Amino acid sequence: MIAVVDYGAGNVASVVRALRHLGGDAQLVRDPEQLLAARQVVFPGQGHFAQAMRQLQASGMLSALVQTIDRGKPFLGICLGLQLLYQGSDEAPGVAGLGLLPGHCQRFAPGLPVPHVGWQQLRAPAGPHLRGEEHTSGLESPSQFYYFVHSYYAPAQGEAVTAVADYGVPFAAAVRRDNLCAVQFHPEKSGQAGLDYLAAWLKLA
Repeated sequence: MIAVVDYGAGNVASVVRALRHLGGDAQLVRDPEQLLAARQVVFPGQGHFAQAMRQLQASGMLSALVQTIDRGKPFLGICLGLQLLYQGSDEAPGVAGLGLLPGHCQRFAPGLPVPHVGWQQLRAPAGPHLRGEEHTSGLESPSQFYYFVHSYYAPAQGEAVTAVADYGVPFAAAVRRDNLCAVQFHPEKSGQAGLDYLAAWLKLA
């Protein structure tokens, strides 16, 4: 089973439909035991950083979510599901994120319309750790356009960052570390490029 974590986020149904369209046995999951039993986990998100963390804690899903990642199961975070992997966010000062990736999410600078909405291509991140090898994770394609809707962003620096996009500043569009994958764009709303991303992620199992 592919568990799609349901904690009140608005786009869970569209994520389930996209995964099922690709042949994945996706199910909405609200119970920690179901989550722990899943083969793969998708953590989609729309909404507020603090509210999402409160809902995860209150439901007991927070601990189960971290355990599934620690056990090496393929994990995919989408949009807010990427931002919650970091240590915190300007959206919720004083509220800790999952802390699985280093860094802090910020709001786009004043003067830029938010949310950032639209289609964008990805590019390789900058950094000495790249050493000239293939920059993307092998899942996303820098030649394709992906659909974004967000007001906050994760830093473009860091060894886990595999793709970057730009909106006034560069920001992390995709990250990957071992079994952990996450994207700021919405693959379920990104047409064929998004479906291709999800299909590649499904093969990780």
